Amino acid sequence: MDFGKLQDISNIDFTLPPDNPLTAKFLDLAPKSQKSNIYFGLPIWANKDWIGKIYPYNAKDKDFLNYYTRQFNTIELNVTHYQIPTYETIQRWKDAATDGFKFCPKFPQVISHDRQLVGCEALTAEFCNAVLGLEEHLGMTFLQLSPTFNPRQIKFLENYLKSLPSNFPVSIEFRDADWFQDKKVWTNTCQMLAEMKIGTVITDVSGRRDVLHNTLTTPNLTLRFVGNELHPTDYTRIDAWCDRLVAWLEMGLKNAYIFVHCGENKFAPELTKYWIDRLNALVNLQIQAPKITPQVIQSSLF
Repeated sequence: MDFGKLQDISNIDFTLPPDNPLTAKFLDLAPKSQKSNIYFGLPIWANKDWIGKIYPYNAKDKDFLNYYTRQFNTIELNVTHYQIPTYETIQRWKDAATDGFKFCPKFPQVISHDRQLVGCEALTAEFCNAVLGLEEHLGMTFLQLSPTFNPRQIKFLENYLKSLPSNFPVSIEFRDADWFQDKKVWTNTCQMLAEMKIGTVITDVSGRRDVLHNTLTTPNLTLRFVGNELHPTDYTRIDAWCDRLVAWLEMGLKNAYIFVHCGENKFAPELTKYWIDRLNALVNLQIQAPKITPQVIQSSLF
């Protein structure tokens, strides 16, 4: 993930900000559930660096998704950002998924970026109908707004969200800095989302600390965590997040979708395992961590 990525992180304050006060308010209003569901996943399933590590040594490309769903219980489905999946593709994904696995599709960029949510009724219907075909394997979709989509366009956002199917699971990722610079703008925006039962996407990335807004508008968390190739701060950031998750679970958090990015994602499985092991140690959720086979490093004979 290139958004907010920095080469030099030596001067970045990675302190996890306090909650927006709206978070406690919206969690308190949410219906209380006996069970919370925590999902961990990566932004891709096709990575040859994972052969022999989380995939078998003889794994073929066509089998990567099947192996992936046995290691993680969700995925940030970025492929839908570039193409609306066909019926056949949806069926293939469903066939590869294990019980309880959730796909989290991203809205197509032709809707969010090219058309800026205007004049895309047919495309939206096509996308929604396609991903609803995932049935029990559909998790949270997320609408990543264009980096230039700003608060002056909020009416377009409101009208677009009202056009979506009833109870369609969606969270919004805001990227233009103007959403966060004026507290009144952000508060009014979040009030609107809460009334529509639509969530927010929180992004923890080095170069854009403003998108780490820590505002929940529903009892569902969608978090994109961007590590820095197993830098020591990756682990201290995760420790802080696990403490925050425990607090949110006690406050009524129902579902959490956590997507772990890590450079080219070679080490994303290791970072995800650390997340899960740490959270399981704090709360007995018994989340299955990926099984990582140690890599054999051949030493030189000379």
